[in-house]
Amino acid sequence: MPAAVQVHPDLPLARDYLESLRTQRRLAAATLANYARALDVLFSLLQDRPLASLDAALVRRFVSMLHAKGLSPRSLALALSAWRGCFRWLARHRGFKANPALGIRAPKAARPLPKALSVDAAQQLLADGGKAEPALLRDRAMFELLYSSGLRLAELVSLDVGDGRLDLAQGEVTVTGKGSKTRTVPVGAAAREALRRWLAARARLAAPAEKALFVGSRGRRIAPAVVGARLKAWARKRNLAEHVHPHMLRHSFATHVLQSSQDLRAVQEMLGHASISTTQVYTHLDFQALAKVYDAAHPRARKK
Repeated sequence: MPAAVQVHPDLPLARDYLESLRTQRRLAAATLANYARALDVLFSLLQDRPLASLDAALVRRFVSMLHAKGLSPRSLALALSAWRGCFRWLARHRGFKANPALGIRAPKAARPLPKALSVDAAQQLLADGGKAEPALLRDRAMFELLYSSGLRLAELVSLDVGDGRLDLAQGEVTVTGKGSKTRTVPVGAAAREALRRWLAARARLAAPAEKALFVGSRGRRIAPAVVGARLKAWARKRNLAEHVHPHMLRHSFATHVLQSSQDLRAVQEMLGHASISTTQVYTHLDFQALAKVYDAAHPRARKK
């Protein structure tokens, strides 16, 4: 008979913490899954040591071990965040006396700039092909809305019909993003027209009583992976060299609005960023474009 898998005696404490995140903080399912994986890693490193035995020196050792195994700085930062949160909760609710992960930081990583389409490439991607099949009308409406309003993929697929969150008459859509934060953003004229055309054809694809705005081939709410696959195929048919994915349309929205308006706060609000430092990455994209113009135009910038 195979040996029984040994369960760490403190595992119920971690489960209680995750349940509090689900019910009280209402974290997204994907975030909860990330936290659960981070805690699983911690228990595997602890082996038979109790949680209460963990100190700062051991946390630093664990971080070094994970880094040596190739875990990225971003993944290490997420793991430390989950560990800190868990011990903070344990101190408040289970009598633990210290937070051993407090003040320990992951190694810094170079922050890659988000990739955005040029304005011309965005126009090429969304050029009207004139076809009126329901699936193509749906795809155009999805992609126009992603680019028009800077929605996250999860926000797009969670939209329903008839709940008032999408108001084509007012030209706005209300979504609930990360941290259960709700925001209302404009919907441009091209996206509104694409959405009207899709809504007129939606009944030909949607299953009876299905409330999702965007549905897949089986008539139920479209899956995020399907949106990505459809966008990739859509871009390939329009001869775009870039690997286009849904989040690239959000990046493109932010970059193009910022280039035109120079209003960083407005872009922050429309993207739903909690911190303006997250939005500031798009100023670097804008500077890159300006630098290319400078290098091409300034007589003293050219290499001899």
